[in-house]
Amino acid sequence: MKNTPMASLLAALPLVLAFQAHAQAPAPADKLVFGSNWYAQAEHGGFYQALAEGTYKKHGLDVTIKMGGPQINVLQLLLAGQYDVAMGDDLQTYKAVEQGLPLVTVATTFQQSPTVLVSHPGPKTLGDLKGKTLYIGQASETTYWPWLKTKYGFTDAQKKPYTFSVQPFLVDKNSAVQGYLASEPYTIETQGGFKPTVFLLGTYGYPPYAQTIVATKSGLDAKKDAIRRFVEASAEGWKSYLKNPAPGNALILKDNPQMTKALLDYGVKALRDARLVDGGDARTQGLLTMTDARWKKTYEFMVREKLLSPKVDYRSAFTTDIVDQVHVLP
Repeated sequence: MKNTPMASLLAALPLVLAFQAHAQAPAPADKLVFGSNWYAQAEHGGFYQALAEGTYKKHGLDVTIKMGGPQINVLQLLLAGQYDVAMGDDLQTYKAVEQGLPLVTVATTFQQSPTVLVSHPGPKTLGDLKGKTLYIGQASETTYWPWLKTKYGFTDAQKKPYTFSVQPFLVDKNSAVQGYLASEPYTIETQGGFKPTVFLLGTYGYPPYAQTIVATKSGLDAKKDAIRRFVEASAEGWKSYLKNPAPGNALILKDNPQMTKALLDYGVKALRDARLVDGGDARTQGLLTMTDARWKKTYEFMVREKLLSPKVDYRSAFTTDIVDQVHVLP
């Protein structure tokens, strides 16, 4: 063939097509491992929803959720590099920072703690539980019990150990028991046959956020954009889950065969009714948001109750850089 312009174009065509195919090939997804704080449940629903509906994939992420449990130290695994991000909580992260551990909170699932005190019908406010027997676990000593003592005058004499059974509470009509919003109230309804009175500590001013998203400082520096996309996709997952939880619940039931549809349905309703995810600042600033002012309140509570050294910088345990860029409104 003569070396005509057409012949030159035809000769170059395979190179052009190869270049176009390369240019159009999607970039490989960023892999992220997310460690949860317990067995899969409704409280994790938005993350499973984002996985089920391909939202993480849409944001260029290949996300693996690794389920937690009683023998799993989530933050230890995060520090060891087994996770890229993990579920944490404010008080735990502040204590880790106090010990020099390089953790940083980037977002929060819940705008208030799902910790509750549950009583038999009768008491109308949290303060009405003063003087009643309270079945409270040991972990409360470094979390909400000092707050209850200071704010409501509760005393150690009221406390009896909580053994993660509601039976002693069911027998003692003049008692209350600790719990989580989507767990113990359901157990009491099904085992006790009555609707208990539930006091959500967050609505009474208990300051910490709950089920936060935590990274290591080096991990955040290395994968900041991927973590930002993870937070944004997770917020979209939560928005979708609260409207129609079926896709996320199907994955939860697959991950955690001990879970039941009835408990998932109860949990979703509890999250919706209390607006744990989409209430507070999330209403106007977007899902998973956090504020400097709120973190400062938690810090001041911990310092006041001698749970944290005042030498700790209150801004050292969190950054709002990520959530300030994510605005997924409910």
